[in-house]
Amino acid sequence: MKSSIRRRVLLLALLPATLLALSLGYFFTLSRITDLDQALRARGLAIARHLAPACEYGVISGNNQILQRLADSALAEPDVVSVYIMDRGGNVLASNSLKQSKLAGIQPGDIPVSSQNDTVTVATRSNVLFFRMPIRQTEVQVDDFALTSTPAPAIQPVNAAPLGYVAIELSRKATMERQNEVLRSAALLTIAALIATALLALRLGREITVPIMKLASAVDKIGRGYLDVRVKLGGNDDEFRILEDGINGMVSKLHRAHDNLQEQILQATAKLSYQASHDMLTGLINRREFEVRLERALFSAQHQDREHALCYMDLDQFKIVNDSCGHVAGDELLRQLTLHLQQEVRERDTLARLGGDEFGLLLENCPQDKALELAEIMRKTVEDFRFSMGEKNFMVGVSIGIVMINHESDNVVSLLTSADAACYAAKDHGRNRVHLYQMQDSELAKRRGEMQWVNRIQLAIAENRLQLYFQQIQPLQKQEQGLHVELLLRMIDESGQCILPMAFIPAAERYHLMPMLDRWVMENSFKLCDAYIAPDSCELQTWAVNVSGASLCDAGFVQYLKSHLVDNPALARTLCIEITETAAITNLGAANTFIKELKSLGCRFALDDFGSGLSSLNYLKNLNVDYLKIDGAFIKDMADDAIDLAMVEAINKIGHQMGLLTIAEFVDSERVLLKLKEIGVDFVQGNWIHKPENAEALCKT
Repeated sequence: MKSSIRRRVLLLALLPATLLALSLGYFFTLSRITDLDQALRARGLAIARHLAPACEYGVISGNNQILQRLADSALAEPDVVSVYIMDRGGNVLASNSLKQSKLAGIQPGDIPVSSQNDTVTVATRSNVLFFRMPIRQTEVQVDDFALTSTPAPAIQPVNAAPLGYVAIELSRKATMERQNEVLRSAALLTIAALIATALLALRLGREITVPIMKLASAVDKIGRGYLDVRVKLGGNDDEFRILEDGINGMVSKLHRAHDNLQEQILQATAKLSYQASHDMLTGLINRREFEVRLERALFSAQHQDREHALCYMDLDQFKIVNDSCGHVAGDELLRQLTLHLQQEVRERDTLARLGGDEFGLLLENCPQDKALELAEIMRKTVEDFRFSMGEKNFMVGVSIGIVMINHESDNVVSLLTSADAACYAAKDHGRNRVHLYQMQDSELAKRRGEMQWVNRIQLAIAENRLQLYFQQIQPLQKQEQGLHVELLLRMIDESGQCILPMAFIPAAERYHLMPMLDRWVMENSFKLCDAYIAPDSCELQTWAVNVSGASLCDAGFVQYLKSHLVDNPALARTLCIEITETAAITNLGAANTFIKELKSLGCRFALDDFGSGLSSLNYLKNLNVDYLKIDGAFIKDMADDAIDLAMVEAINKIGHQMGLLTIAEFVDSERVLLKLKEIGVDFVQGNWIHKPENAEALCKT
């Protein structure tokens, strides 16, 4: 960078001066050389013009002595090296030469000439100039009667052939030497001027570049973070003094700004550190920091034989507050409740918000009895808490799961999982209670089993280990053409065994995996139908699939079905979607919307497990279904149980009154089949009718 600035300054200073010096030297030298040539030419012309008239008499009279004297006198002139006087035929009448002339024996037309005033001929050869002047006869006009006081007679050249010629040869040697001296002098002057200019440019460059380089060095250091730099340019130039003051002032401000920024960074770092470990809503530590402290407690239990307790707390009825008054009210409830809970926590214990309406409490150095006592205090504190928003008052409860931390504890994940399972067990037992985790607890064993099923379900989908089976639905009262089947879901486990859905569906429902399973069933049902069940060729009248309550509320699932069925009207006409009675009643609005959307495409609907709910008949008239599937709990013993028989009769009669067809499932004997036929049930389904087969066998049916 420094050399670049110097080069630019020197280039800007030297280039104009050099061009100017060279131009002046060139024009001066050229002018001097031209002047010397012109002076030599003018002298030669003057000698020729003076000598030619003087030779007229000698040529006319033939007096060669006069001519020789004239030639000798002309030779005395500077730079004249030879003189020849010739007659008109080119014969030399007189000559004089300092050397052997190139004009010896010259003929009048031998010299290439250039004319000047048609009298003098000039030619240049090598280092000499040649001049040829014609000798002309002059005529004197005399007036015989003129008075003596009249002017002298006029002498005019006669317009006739020349009497002869005068030839003069001038040497250019002296002139060329003077020209060379001029060239040398000009070169020396030019070089001297360039040297002076260069010295001046170097001086100028130093005066400019040294401060600039100081500035550049200071800026470079500032850019690398050295804010203690100060610039001292020196000199008395106002411009550099302004730059010096400006740079130093800027560095001082940067230094102060840097200090302020460092302080702000420290404050922001502390704030971020706090935010990273605390919940912004309640001010409690968050899940991440809670797990760190839980890890320390676990280490002390495993290596120092200490005992601690972990409480997992989930608020009951908190959703009511959010739904009634909005999330702002829910947030305010959590803030106020946190203040009450903190008053009951011991100084050495840790209360944390784990997310949503879930809290964690780590009781350090706390035996089991004390942990249960403190957990009950926390439960009672929440139970007694009242929250008001406007004119509405709310009360909430809390379900608490406790797990002890001792040398037998495994890791943080298993502790949180166990505490969460104990919390859900408390909810299952009626909410607003405390449940202690025990290894042999049947409820917890069930919960752990369901959590294990979550991973198994996800792996089965990823590894393509789900399969579709089908079971025929047989018409009972009249013979119908074509097949009626229900598609059933099965899982193939890691060892290749077939697993019935009731083993994993409860876990899928609890942990919100049913939408994923429903989507898989529908996608593969469509593929199966497209590949194997061409309705026109197989005469398939009905293929039924089950849809969970969670999918009824999923608008994306409805749109997926519609997008496929719109382009496949034959499939839509043969599709029957089964919805359980419980799911339909729980999501009545969503169920009606779902049914309406798909019925417009030609789909049919069946209300599955009808009769299991307490208010089935009240809701049945609000559901636009085509079939009632009587709950199998009434079917399997109806041949021997009069109450079950009466229930089936009543459901069948109500269905027919409403224009619905009835289907009895779980038919496992001929006696049950005969009873159902006697009652008038329309369709039957069960293992006695047809055992489920792999759906690929449908194409062979």
